Amino acid sequence: MKITVELPEQDVKDIMRFSGEKRGAPAVRKFIATGLMLRRRRSISQKILSGEWSADLPPIKALRKERKVWER
Repeated sequence: MKITVELPEQDVKDIMRFSGEKRGAPAVRKFIATGLMLRRRRSISQKILSGEWSADLPPIKALRKERKVWER
C-alpha cells in the first residue's frame, strides 16, 4: 500500500540517521517496521507475563538426560 505523509525535515533526517538508510523512503519504511516489531514483541511479552499465554515445558533435567545436551 502506498501512503503519502508529510513529515518535518528534521524528523526525516533523524529517521535516516537512526535507521542507517541514506534515502528518506527506505528509512521511513525501516523505521516503521522496526517500531511495529518492537510493539508486537511487547504485546506478546505482556501476554506471557500476565499468564494469558503459557507453555508447558518439560524440566531441563529431563531434557538433559534424554539428549545429553548442554553437559560439559
